Amino acid sequence: MSCLEGQLAGWSAPAPILRALDKNQTDAALTITALVAEYSTALYRVAFSVTRNAAEAEDAVQEAFLRVLRHQERLGEIRDYRVWLVRIVWNIVLDRKRRAKTRPENEDLSDHARVLPSSDPRADQAAISNQERGRIMALIDRLPHREREALLLSAVEDLTTAEIAAVLGTTESSIRSRIFRARRELSVLLEQEGIAR
Repeated sequence: MSCLEGQLAGWSAPAPILRALDKNQTDAALTITALVAEYSTALYRVAFSVTRNAAEAEDAVQEAFLRVLRHQERLGEIRDYRVWLVRIVWNIVLDRKRRAKTRPENEDLSDHARVLPSSDPRADQAAISNQERGRIMALIDRLPHREREALLLSAVEDLTTAEIAAVLGTTESSIRSRIFRARRELSVLLEQEGIAR
């Protein structure tokens, strides 16, 4: 059994079940395992950027992969798995947020511990203190809904305008306009708050 099959056996199906699957089912199961390994962290970041809650973000990622399992026959039709998965997670968290009608602010330290930078932080993360990052995220939350969505997908996930347009179901020019407006308004808010850029 390969390492990938071993991961699959631990994640989605016991080894006897995996051996009982036909070749197409096994290929789909291995593809899903590879998707989990490659994209689960990125999908968690997308979900967390909207929910600001580690448990809800984990649930959204898990729900996304359950949907992938339910529709595994479509895997061959997908051109860009990253955009497809981001769109699934994005829709899940927005649907849950709409149903809840509120966005609870969570100051649980365990949630912050889960999203602390790794031992090799990016330069922008190292330069901004946690308190300032929290203030900036609060300012981003004040942006209009459409601009906030586009900015988060651009800044958090480094998606291109084409990828963001695919996730949000709109045009690239609309996304460029939203990101421009979001950055301009965020710049004004940062100046008002006295946060260095």
